Amino acid sequence: MSLPEAGGPVPTETGVLIVGGGPVGLLTSILLDHLGVPNVVVERRTGVQPAPAAHVVNARTFEICRAAGVDMERVEQACQPGDEGAWVRWVMSLTGEELGKVPFEGQHRLGELLEVTPHPLRNLSQPRFEAILRDHVPELVVDVEWVDAAQHDDGVISTLRRVDTGETMTVRSSYLIGADGAGSPVRRSLGVEMVGPPQLQAFIMIHACTDLSGVVGDRPATLYWIMDPDIRGTFVAHDQANTWVYMHEWDPATDPFESYTPQRCEEIFRRAARFDVNDEIELSIENISSWRMTCQIADRYGDGRIFLVGDAAHRFPPTGGLGLNTGAAEAHNLAWKIAAVEQGWASAELLESYESERKPIAETNAQKSLDNAFKLIEVWMALGATDDPDETRANVDAALTSYAGREAVRVAAEGQAEHFDMLGLQLGFAYQVGGGLVLDDGSAPPAPANEVRDYIPSTHPGSRLPHAWIERDGERRSTLDLVEPGRFTLLTASDAWAAAGGELGGDVVPLTVAQEGRDWYDPNGTWAVVSGIGDAGALLVRPDQHVAWRATEPGTDPAGELRRAIAGLRGIGGAH
Repeated sequence: MSLPEAGGPVPTETGVLIVGGGPVGLLTSILLDHLGVPNVVVERRTGVQPAPAAHVVNARTFEICRAAGVDMERVEQACQPGDEGAWVRWVMSLTGEELGKVPFEGQHRLGELLEVTPHPLRNLSQPRFEAILRDHVPELVVDVEWVDAAQHDDGVISTLRRVDTGETMTVRSSYLIGADGAGSPVRRSLGVEMVGPPQLQAFIMIHACTDLSGVVGDRPATLYWIMDPDIRGTFVAHDQANTWVYMHEWDPATDPFESYTPQRCEEIFRRAARFDVNDEIELSIENISSWRMTCQIADRYGDGRIFLVGDAAHRFPPTGGLGLNTGAAEAHNLAWKIAAVEQGWASAELLESYESERKPIAETNAQKSLDNAFKLIEVWMALGATDDPDETRANVDAALTSYAGREAVRVAAEGQAEHFDMLGLQLGFAYQVGGGLVLDDGSAPPAPANEVRDYIPSTHPGSRLPHAWIERDGERRSTLDLVEPGRFTLLTASDAWAAAGGELGGDVVPLTVAQEGRDWYDPNGTWAVVSGIGDAGALLVRPDQHVAWRATEPGTDPAGELRRAIAGLRGIGGAH
């Protein structure tokens, strides 16, 4: 796909109008296109996000990209090498003393993680991710902003405006999706309120192009927390040889943003890294912006035919990297439901389950992000930080001159390990029975010792289908690949259940039967361990790869039981 240009044509009608061309909006478009739903993305910017804002893309988001047909080889090549970003370090400066460290999200054990996901979490800066996603979007119109919309029984009529000329136009769509960020005009037009603290902290983001690989040397990391009280902040290494960000703590009440000139920002950056302003290391300030840390959830995820995804629906502290990834799962959840209604095999009632399923997940992720942010204070407390700068300086100096003081700081830093090891939260989230698209089988869900860190593969209804490496058509594939876009999938090794699925065919919902031993093989026995259904049971998997229903026994009337299971799903197969 060639890069879109300002002034390009805007269609007058489409299936879904997506406002916002960030990663979540783009992924929503790709998913809908993969499901056969016409859509258009409108974006105010012409190019991709210029500054590397988001950078943590977790396993579930990559799995969703894989399911949507995104070029995963290109994604892999764009990611930061695992050994370059395998740690989080607390240091006095980028070149100064190290006080503690913890592993970063399993980047030091990527091979091991391949047993639970085909694509482990990686560092992938937002500009690179957006560029890849843009190349998969069916239609992207840039330099156009959304103004307002009028909603009708059969669709939405939106008014758009060209940023450069002010020309306005209208677009009719069946649905409107606001993926337009934290300040979402779509959300504001609906009168949706954000619930939670509007500001926790403020920062100046200084994006610099510089090669610091030689500077960090044998101390590579994704994050460097600068513990010098005179220059508190955080370095983010998006690419050690080129792309760095420094998050500088900022008080907007006393320090105007306009004072952060490129010269001042370079001085701050060099000081935090302990460079001299005349150091020979070349450094170019590329972007300077301000942002405010918040923790808020929309009180509603939409209204009628208008929905919110990503930052338009929630704002998390960045501590945990859950914002973009939560939005990606929202796109996955919403896209198949819109496709089902548009294609006539589900009623509009199905769309009500979007909020009931996704909002609780966002609330959990928001709280964990907030917990992480507050827990980080423990490292500063171990150093003796107070509200008085002079007292803090003296306490820090004293702490670092004693073994006990250094040990306290090290222990506090290592106590942050859960913050940077959240596989359980990323892959273990499940949809509950109350949403209407998960049927209780009477069993207890998995109970990990630590729900944040520990992931237990499970086919308990509502869970993401566990990944296992299998063989299909002579190729190594993932069990996740068995779930076809826009179709329910019946997974079983049983001839009786497979026959029942074949008997139903597509007369109720689009249904694919994938029988082990006939359509695919479990050469290593991994699936047999994680599936929980043995040779006689069956799984009904939703188009978004979450288990809707599970049978662990042969069944006395497999066809009837399967038909009743599908009929028990809210909104599926027409109005209930």
